[in-house]
Amino acid sequence: MTTIADSPPSSPPDRKWQPLSSRQRRVFGVLIEKAKTTPDVYPMTINGIVAGANQKSNREPQMSLSADDVEQVLGELRAIGCVTEVQGSGRVPKYRHHAYEWLGVEKTELAVMTELLLRGEQTLGELRGRAARMEPIADLGALKPVVDSLIAKGLMIELTPAGRGQVVTHNLYKEREIGELKARFAGYVPPETRSEEDSPSPVASPRAVAASPVASAGITKDEFAELSVEVAELRAEVARLRELVSKLEAKLAAVMS
Repeated sequence: MTTIADSPPSSPPDRKWQPLSSRQRRVFGVLIEKAKTTPDVYPMTINGIVAGANQKSNREPQMSLSADDVEQVLGELRAIGCVTEVQGSGRVPKYRHHAYEWLGVEKTELAVMTELLLRGEQTLGELRGRAARMEPIADLGALKPVVDSLIAKGLMIELTPAGRGQVVTHNLYKEREIGELKARFAGYVPPETRSEEDSPSPVASPRAVAASPVASAGITKDEFAELSVEVAELRAEVARLRELVSKLEAKLAAVMS
């Protein structure tokens, strides 16, 4: 659901975005993600951002940021105009992102960029499944124009050739990081398109899926990756809802006692 806090600008701005450090990408990505998935806790406190940055699901790599770390990163993001501080209840400072204006994107493009900021390089199948929890993306065909637009804007880069199993990532890395990524994927051949004559891939496929269950089920690896992501996200959502119900039951019990 799109809220006022999660609405793109009426007209695209001039380019404002620039490379971000890994910690900046994580904090920025968390603010965008929570604005879309849990608007009731957005804008976010520092403690909320810490929890989101360090959570075990939908994050790559795992991080262990402290409140001081996050406060420092927020200061850096505020300095470049992609985050602002707002006054929360009880005089607790809260923070909101300005990703639509700063990146110059629309809703679905931002959902895709958010998953790339939170997890880095991934196949289009994985990306479609993960971004669809924030904005509707029916299938890979629906993802294609979004990818094309982000590439045209310079926000996304292709690490492997177009086609089945293609790997993409965002373009907000520092120069050294992007050079290392391109070197890792040089000459990479997706497993599902590799012939017997092809030499082994120099890198493992991002979040690769074992071939045997895929082949036996008669589906492609992209399809299997999408289904796996959707199942994982549904489990996480069920766990969140269970926790919410438990809290509501506790409050009700307290009122009734």
